[in-house]
Amino acid sequence: MKLFSRTHNLKKSAHIRLPLAALLTTALFTANACATTSQAFNESEYTPTQGRVITSANEFSVLQHRDRIAPENAMLNERLETLLPRLMAEADLDMWLVINREYAEDPVYFSLVPQPTFAARRTTMLIFNKLEDGSVERLSVNTYPLGGPYESAWSGGDLDEQWAALAELIVEKNPERIGINVSKHWPEADGLTQGMHNRLAEVLPSNLQNRLVPAEDLVVRWLETRTQAELDVYAHAVGLARGVIAEAFSAKVITPGATTTDDVAWYLRHRFEELQLPVWFMPYVTFQREGIECAADAPFCSTNTGVIQRGDVLHTDVGICYLKMCTDTQEMAYVLKNHENDVPEGLKSALATGNRWQDILTGSFVTGRSGNEILAATRTESERQGILSSTYTHPIGFFGHAPGPTIGMWDNQGETPVNGDWPLYPNTAHSIEGNIKQAIPEWDNQTVQIMLEQSSYFDGERVLYLAGRQTQWHLIR
Repeated sequence: MKLFSRTHNLKKSAHIRLPLAALLTTALFTANACATTSQAFNESEYTPTQGRVITSANEFSVLQHRDRIAPENAMLNERLETLLPRLMAEADLDMWLVINREYAEDPVYFSLVPQPTFAARRTTMLIFNKLEDGSVERLSVNTYPLGGPYESAWSGGDLDEQWAALAELIVEKNPERIGINVSKHWPEADGLTQGMHNRLAEVLPSNLQNRLVPAEDLVVRWLETRTQAELDVYAHAVGLARGVIAEAFSAKVITPGATTTDDVAWYLRHRFEELQLPVWFMPYVTFQREGIECAADAPFCSTNTGVIQRGDVLHTDVGICYLKMCTDTQEMAYVLKNHENDVPEGLKSALATGNRWQDILTGSFVTGRSGNEILAATRTESERQGILSSTYTHPIGFFGHAPGPTIGMWDNQGETPVNGDWPLYPNTAHSIEGNIKQAIPEWDNQTVQIMLEQSSYFDGERVLYLAGRQTQWHLIR
């Protein structure tokens, strides 16, 4: 089966990738970023933008599960009506098949079906067929009809009859290019199991078997693209995540000298459960402490378990999902010593450097630029400004680690093949993730690592943080 080239698809999109040399001559920074100078970064002359202090998740409402169904289905219907036809045309597909069965659901399946849906019923077949006017009809071939927004093309009968009905439908529609979810590099686009793939080949005539092509470009674009309705609720979801972090990083939860990092992690987990917000990974909390060295070549410098003491620098990483939008957030806190009323100036400076690194990264976002190109531009400018940084930013959306342009990895600050070559598109969400290291005078110039991650949205011209970003330390008194 021949993989169609990504170059072919990009030529059909409105956004053209430019050569790296040309891109590096493009202005790297948006209006929100500070102007480039020939000097090293000076945090005393820098004021970060888009900062927002959130003190509690109680600042935000949370819908009950029953009340989430209507808005989730409204967003799905809008995507199917307005977004899918455009993306199928960009991918040059006449038909898209999403075939899966219970206990082996395709990763993209739950982004396509109405709620409440908990699994594929037996074998579930979704057929998206492009019509002459460019619209896409949505059909199902299932023992149990899905109902709207799908029209049932067949229901009832046994499994053999179901596969025969699918083959008859495809023959009738006679599409030239039939997308199926198989991919070597994108797990989200590799949902057609070997068994389903074999069965599909068995029931199709040979002339139609040759029309099967990977739908990976369509799957990635479908999963990475955000609508305005999704962005409206996305900001709320991120605010909830940041609010629970603020609660955890407070005297309400932490008693210095008694509370452990695991205690705080489990507070986060239980608080999200209390709010009926599913986590997509177990939250964790770490600390850095004066006297525990942070080596320049160590990827991470935090201690994962232990009792929290006064003077500690804390860090957490959490991810939740709400109204189908998933978040990924890392923030920093400081445990005040008895004689302190504020965080040491050296730590304030380090957080400002972290914010500046974020500006360099987001200022490098240019439509059509690949993840690898964004990473290279970010590293070059960070080094020029004397910032010791590591970048490992990724798309977010229906998944916490979603498909789209990979912008570095924590264990690879060079190019990432394929995933890093994916271009940046407008109307996509990204987790601005990475860290900086900086010497702290108050700690006898010991290095501290500032690990930041905030959910953001790229509108084609600038990056907007969905619920602001951390520009001030959480303080535990």
